[in-house]
Amino acid sequence: MKILLVRVSSMGDVLHNLPMVADLARQYPHAVIDWVVEEAYVSLVRLNPRVRKIVPFALRRWRKSLTSPATRRELGQFWRDLREERYDLVFDTQGLLKTGVIMGAARLAPGGRKIGLGNGSEGSGYEAISRIFHTDSIKLDPRTHAVARGRLVAARALGYAVDSAPDFGLPAVDGAARPDWMPAAPYAVFFHGTARAAKQWPRASWIALGARLAPMPVLLAWGSPAEQAEAEAIAAAVPHARVLPKLSMDGAVTLARNAALAVGVDTGLTHIAAAFLRPTVEIYADSPRWKTEGNWSPLIVNLGEQGAPPSLETVSAAALALLGRA
Repeated sequence: MKILLVRVSSMGDVLHNLPMVADLARQYPHAVIDWVVEEAYVSLVRLNPRVRKIVPFALRRWRKSLTSPATRRELGQFWRDLREERYDLVFDTQGLLKTGVIMGAARLAPGGRKIGLGNGSEGSGYEAISRIFHTDSIKLDPRTHAVARGRLVAARALGYAVDSAPDFGLPAVDGAARPDWMPAAPYAVFFHGTARAAKQWPRASWIALGARLAPMPVLLAWGSPAEQAEAEAIAAAVPHARVLPKLSMDGAVTLARNAALAVGVDTGLTHIAAAFLRPTVEIYADSPRWKTEGNWSPLIVNLGEQGAPPSLETVSAAALALLGRA
């Protein structure tokens, strides 16, 4: 049995697709499972040992130089790598034209099936044209949780039940030597940055929360100049807080994986901490909580709702309780 998963982006969505791998491996213990993913998230998928081969997809970079010989060579290699195998099952759990095209180009073994989403979830960028590439289109409740979505597509297509907690297939807390930027003492990390301003939590609340966590070191991650400036402003008011250097994807995963406490807005790195079962407070301010909340562990506390961000007192109480300091 050879299975291909097509889920190229974004960070959080790729993460939330990982439990599909464990489900499929339980149903087909001898199956090999491959994955097409944006090159930025290859290292995230690689953490799951059940994935045999990863086919990197670099559309974000390629479309900046589509006419260059180097890009054309990379595109050619991508299509060759994609078509190297004949698959018994191909899943597209993103439901976009670009992922449909990838599914369409993948080769099937005799009797193989191409299975995808028959509809989108509320607020998603689903593109119905992607269905032309399916042999099977699976419809789900528009309010299906992001983790359940891929799991249910596979289960309903193949006739089994989803009756277990999600298994992300991620390794336990890292026992390797810590990088220079990581303190030896247990630390908290604030994932304060997000591309959409409405999803942010107020700077004054981050500063006050940092003060209440003293003397625990607080690490501040960032991914853009604006997020770096915000991190520096928070750190300037919290003596035991430190702005990290810009981290690679591997570094960001290491940061989340080893945190004693993660507090973050609705963003991929917050969800990574939750998937590693780190004590995590997820803050929702301008996105629907039902879609991505960490609901698989008592170590994850989800606060706020779309249009109703949580108060400082609520977040502080949850963070201190997770640290056993309530």
